[in-house]
Amino acid sequence: MKKLLLATAIMASLTGVAVADDVKVGVLMGFTGPIESLTPNMAASAELAFKEVSDSGALLDGKKIVVTRSDSSCVDAAAATAAAERLVTSEKVVALVGASCSGETTAVVNNVAAPNGVLAISPSATSPALTTIADKGFFFRTAPSDARQGEVLAQIVKDRGINEVAITYTNNDYGKGLSESFSKSYEKLGGKIAINAAHEDGKADYAAEVAALAASGAKDLVVFGYLDQGGKGIVQNALDTGAYKRFILADGMVGEKFAADLGAKIEGSFGTMAGGEYEGADAWNKIAEGAKIDPKGGPYRGESYDAAALISLAMQAAKSTDRAAIQAKIKDVANAPGEKVLPGELAKGLKLIAEGKDVDYVGATNVEFDDAGDVPGSYREMEIKGGKFESIKIH
Repeated sequence: MKKLLLATAIMASLTGVAVADDVKVGVLMGFTGPIESLTPNMAASAELAFKEVSDSGALLDGKKIVVTRSDSSCVDAAAATAAAERLVTSEKVVALVGASCSGETTAVVNNVAAPNGVLAISPSATSPALTTIADKGFFFRTAPSDARQGEVLAQIVKDRGINEVAITYTNNDYGKGLSESFSKSYEKLGGKIAINAAHEDGKADYAAEVAALAASGAKDLVVFGYLDQGGKGIVQNALDTGAYKRFILADGMVGEKFAADLGAKIEGSFGTMAGGEYEGADAWNKIAEGAKIDPKGGPYRGESYDAAALISLAMQAAKSTDRAAIQAKIKDVANAPGEKVLPGELAKGLKLIAEGKDVDYVGATNVEFDDAGDVPGSYREMEIKGGKFESIKIH
């Protein structure tokens, strides 16, 4: 708790001081917790879009966007709800980028965003259950659902000739949803699951969990967890005991810090993260690298930029900072038809909208929302080579 409060205070100190004509937007992410090494680059990517908009001078006759960060912890629903309430009621933000993890996002949408009529766009909450959440139209996500990731990863595993696996998943909405999607797809392809067991985050020792997984006899271990807590603990213990050498990973385990810590010991391990060679990929890579953000070093960076860009363009289309008015314009700026807008072209998009023209925000990740506020998305097949994650194929 002390760590959470300290992080919240630090995030608050990073925000600017708003003036009368500024527009406040919240960035609600897990700055502490099981994805804390992923979050800084996600937040920086969202803030890069907001800075681009502010610097253009083209938003609503020159309004600037002031970002207020808040720590949602990733896994503590009560903390996430409290953080969101502070942003919405005290800070008076007009919209939210976030939350980041699936369980906390469900809490934020149910308890804060939908009841208060505040748009929330998550760049990384992937639970299939979020597709049918009762959000009153105020929740969207630029990350694809794990219903798709599970299918893609299952096919990759089978294509590599792996016919039996053990599975461990973090015991929350994210882990359960991904495990169910992968298991269903893998078994349909003829694969065998020797054991499928949950693990809890935050434990000091995972010897018992790893022993049970190893006893199943499967030679490959699928880890649906988080790179800064339980998932990493499982992998570390498996290496220490010699139970497993190769691991199959999903997006929550892909990141520079995990590779730096354990990459040299898990050569050949592989997995998936959202991403692809989209129309706007080259433009995104260029501006991200210019901001010292590695666009391929971890998941949900382009998705974070896109979430922020969409909020900004919808504000312009609404000709207002009214919360409901912004929400009403999201699909108009995100979907075809309209003139395409890529990363780095937000000033162009704002000006086109001001001229009464339609825009189709393609962004970094080919955004196109369906009726549920979901996107189809693509995935990168990632593999540990030379101790680092390397993108080897797009699915």
